[in-house]
Amino acid sequence: MPPTSPDQEWKKGSAELLVLSLLEDQPRHGYDISKMIQLRSQGFLRFHVTSLYPLLYKLEERGWIEGHWVEKPEQRRRRYYALTQEGRKVLRAQRKSWREFVTAMGRVTGVEHA
Repeated sequence: MPPTSPDQEWKKGSAELLVLSLLEDQPRHGYDISKMIQLRSQGFLRFHVTSLYPLLYKLEERGWIEGHWVEKPEQRRRRYYALTQEGRKVLRAQRKSWREFVTAMGRVTGVEHA
């Protein structure tokens, strides 16, 4: 098995924060979440839906998000996910932790974040 690149590890470690952040304002389906991550990161981050759905199921099991099926005329049925109250608490905590981590990394590496 080839070694995992640092970029893959960072993406894996930040996936929950990315998904919860995108669900903060409105419910979204998996494909939309995947596209929003790619769009907002200007193509730097990409999550294929096949790796995203297991994460969505895990977040739903934890009670951080809830999913419901939506059927629209002329479209296939899609599962939309929304943040729960518990998910909002987790998101606040993860954002705080992320800010502290980025600040600490900046202090050590001398890299200032924008």
